[in-house]
Amino acid sequence: MIQSRTHSFIESICNVAVGYGVALLSQIVIFPFFNIHVPLSSNIKIGAWFTLISICRSYVLRRWFTKKTERSPQWN
Repeated sequence: MIQSRTHSFIESICNVAVGYGVALLSQIVIFPFFNIHVPLSSNIKIGAWFTLISICRSYVLRRWFTKKTERSPQWN
């Protein structure tokens, strides 16, 4: 079965959303150990930009791999 573009996009968003939550929580816990103090609002804003970049990256890679599997039986 071939994955649709919409499904690829939804999967990418879910994957990145979970990753964003894990990353934000990790920053809150780990940064103080390195004496890095960033306001939560700044962490959220910075994380939002990286999240948008991550969604694009994940979507492009998913579509690339889907296209590879459609053209080449060896990938299946």
